[in-house]
Parts: sequence; C-alpha cells; structure tokens
Amino acid sequence: MNTAIDAGWLDAVKWDAQGLVPAIAQDAATGDILMVAWMNREALAETARTMRGVYFSRSRKRLWRKGEESGHVQIVSEIRLDCDNDVVLLKIEQVGGIACHTGRRSCFYQKLVGSDWVATDPVLKNPDEIYR
Repeated sequence: MNTAIDAGWLDAVKWDAQGLVPAIAQDAATGDILMVAWMNREALAETARTMRGVYFSRSRKRLWRKGEESGHVQIVSEIRLDCDNDVVLLKIEQVGGIACHTGRRSCFYQKLVGSDWVATDPVLKNPDEIYR
C-alpha cells in the first residue's frame, strides 16, 4: 500500500469527538514507553509518509513534529493500531535519547512511592539548553 496515495486506512481509526487519537511512542529496541501524545488525521498521515513522529499539539492547536525545536526526532519503524482501533502505537528510535521536554529519556519518570510521586529518572540535559 502506498500510504501517501491511498489514505483509506485512516478511516479505520476511531477518532474522538475532536478528531484525535492517543498515540504511544515506544522504544523499538527496549520496549520502553517514552511518551503519549495525540494525533489527528493529518499527523498520522504525515507520520506514515515520512516515518518521523508527528503529533497534534492540543495546547498550540497545530501539528507538532517531534524534535522540530530540540532536534530529538523520532524515527518510526512500525505503526500499529490497537484492537479497538482507538489507540496508535509507534515503535520508534528516539534520536538523542531524550523524549521528554523535561530533558529525560521518558515522560514516565515519576514513580508512586507510598503517597508521593518521586522523580526516579535523571535529567539528561537541561531543558533550557534544549529549548531556546
């Protein structure tokens, strides 16, 4: 299938009322979940066409090409859809090893310890050095 031409596959996705679907970015080599974001139809189509992670920023109300500011792009090796057709899974290589805007490898760096959330993963690079 040439995804750039035949976009009928996008119709199989169950988009929410805002035209979005959650997308999980998973490290293709380790299986670690690095982040969760949202995609609209245009973001998913561009991701499939370029095999780079593209999302929809709900706060900025526009496409967000992962790494456009930081350089930490995501190279996509597989795109999967769950059994209910309402969650997308991207198996990726995270360029630069940092997926989180806090400068950590993963957005899931907080662990519940007792009744407190504790940051367990180190900051690899100061966000002030990543985002200007």
